[in-house]
Amino acid sequence: MEFNEVIKKRGSFRGPFTGEKISRQELQNIVEAGIAAPSGCNAQTTSFVIVDDEQLVRQIAAITGKDYISQAGAVIVVVTDQTPAYGSMSFYKEDAAAATENILLAIANGGWASVWLDGILRVGGIAEKIAALLAVPKGKNVQIVLPVGRPKEPVTQREKLPFEKRAWFNRYAG
Repeated sequence: MEFNEVIKKRGSFRGPFTGEKISRQELQNIVEAGIAAPSGCNAQTTSFVIVDDEQLVRQIAAITGKDYISQAGAVIVVVTDQTPAYGSMSFYKEDAAAATENILLAIANGGWASVWLDGILRVGGIAEKIAALLAVPKGKNVQIVLPVGRPKEPVTQREKLPFEKRAWFNRYAG
């Protein structure tokens, strides 16, 4: 698929999945797209837990309260390390975001669907519960959860404002 087509095809999918399994090789290829993302000072603060065990996928669905996750073929859990990379500055959020976007594009390119979940992880100790389930070491954080599956329905991208309302040359004109 042509790159701009992949970008336009990617959308946040919270609908039902078919339950189709995803091969480990395909999951590895998807996550390697995230590993290839830039990171502040090349600190590479982002790591990943690829969950393809059906029981663990269902447990993550139960912890988050998101039933559609239980139908996913896998879940990619983005883990961050807040260790400073430049003086006292850490770029873990930026690193995780860059990696996650690469992963989402790779997912769309393969005809799969996903949604970037992070807000739900910030309440009720949900991130900590998933971290415990997956044996994420202390000092590292579950930052983002990406259920991955074959969508039962078409994936649509919400309408975006046109270029003229969000981008300008040489000066901000909004």
